[in-house]
Amino acid sequence: MNNVIKTAIALVGSQKKLGAACGLSQQAVYKWLHNKAKVSPEHVDHVVNATGGEIQAYEIRPDLPHLFPHPDQAA
Repeated sequence: MNNVIKTAIALVGSQKKLGAACGLSQQAVYKWLHNKAKVSPEHVDHVVNATGGEIQAYEIRPDLPHLFPHPDQAA
């Protein structure tokens, strides 16, 4: 289970609400939650915005540090 997405869902209220905030279905969020799909880079900012910035981009896609650098490692 993806704990970052789990936290995002808790902050927003439901998988359906998070999906709606991202312009996606509840099923897409379910896939993120259960590691069946990764959050695409174009949807990362939607998740950040939906959580009011409590979830940061680097937490959602730590495998893409060139796109979403950790603040401690930013130049």
